[in-house]
Amino acid sequence: MARKRKLLPENPEPASIESLSHDGRGIARRDGKTTFIDNALPGEEVMFKFTYMRRKFDEGKAVEIIKASPDRVTPPCQHSTLCGGCSLQHMNPDVQIARKESVLREQLQHFGGLTPKEWLPPLTGPVTGYRSKARMGVKYVEAKDETLVGFREKRNSFIAQLHACEVLVPEVGHRIDDLRALMHGLKSRTRIPQIELAAGDDIVALIIRHLDPLPDEDQQALLNFCQPLGWHLYLQPGNESTVHRIWPALTGAEHEERLYYRHPSADVELAFHPTDFTQVNADINRKMVPLALDLLDIAPEHTVLDLFCGLGNFTIPAAKRAAKVVGVEVSQAMVKRGYENAARNGLNNLDFHAWDLSQDISGQVWASKAYDRILIDPPRTGALEMIKLMPRFGAKKIVYVSCNPATLARDAGELTALGYRLKAAGVMDMFPHTTHVESIALFEKK
Repeated sequence: MARKRKLLPENPEPASIESLSHDGRGIARRDGKTTFIDNALPGEEVMFKFTYMRRKFDEGKAVEIIKASPDRVTPPCQHSTLCGGCSLQHMNPDVQIARKESVLREQLQHFGGLTPKEWLPPLTGPVTGYRSKARMGVKYVEAKDETLVGFREKRNSFIAQLHACEVLVPEVGHRIDDLRALMHGLKSRTRIPQIELAAGDDIVALIIRHLDPLPDEDQQALLNFCQPLGWHLYLQPGNESTVHRIWPALTGAEHEERLYYRHPSADVELAFHPTDFTQVNADINRKMVPLALDLLDIAPEHTVLDLFCGLGNFTIPAAKRAAKVVGVEVSQAMVKRGYENAARNGLNNLDFHAWDLSQDISGQVWASKAYDRILIDPPRTGALEMIKLMPRFGAKKIVYVSCNPATLARDAGELTALGYRLKAAGVMDMFPHTTHVESIALFEKK
């Protein structure tokens, strides 16, 4: 027999917020029980409504702020309390970045007992209109005869009813209502589950996922929407390999479906397919790459190893400074993209290799060589397998770019045990208004 769900109190109840959870919710303790409350900050007195009641803890949402924290600000987005895309729009951005710094400090201390010799100033940029890649859900609600386009609501799987999104690039974020109207007018509106967007420096691309073949009139409606805006239009009838561009058509001079972004600091331009992994915050990326290369202190005679190199985000700019750069990435498609970007920028001092860096690297040509500098930009799981092998490469400096301070701290502890010291570390505000912590660290051979 299914367990009956406990009825929630209808009236708001008071709470004193003591601290903030790892996912950005206020924490209150009421009658010895922990309650996690959305839209609440430490030090605040709030009235909240329960959203879930569990045996060990409860969840809720602040509906009235009785005593506000000095860190509270007016959210830039009208949907901040509903949409799950952001969790901290009600917190001053300066306080957000300070909190991310404290998370990095705590993780380094907790996992490795480490404190860098130098704390780097945080990399910050615009806190709205920054997100250039996103995947939005589409849902036709028959009972209301309306179509929703947006992100999931906080704490559930429903798509939030959005009119705009202030963190997306404004070309798209300020056209959510237009996208909703477009989707609602399609005959296939019940068979389109998502829209993916990718933006380069100058062009926006939309990828329309459709479960059934689109009628000609639906394709024409999509074209009529994208063409006046100059947006590239892609369709996805199946898995990612089926993504294909239908507008603009490839010309004789254009053989690939590409968007582009520049690194002005290195005077290079990188091409990418809309489904490729790229950093979502172009402003921070333009600052992060030269910072990483400056920390590495690359000289013209140096050889550089770039692990988890992707399409060459660090590799290509590094090649403008070094004698030789070697990039390693699990995807053969990214190796192809790396060489494409090297040729695009007239660089011939690069090699790219496809290899799963969680596996044994014995027999790999690149792994038998020594390097002066190493850059590591791994996934959230970190790079422990490769970190253990660092001494064999002989690099005097290692820069580690991380999207997870816990695995960075773990790997930092391993590096120090191998004879490296943590010279510098800092955070980068890649995802403002979220609890996501992007960080960078420099290690030097003792």
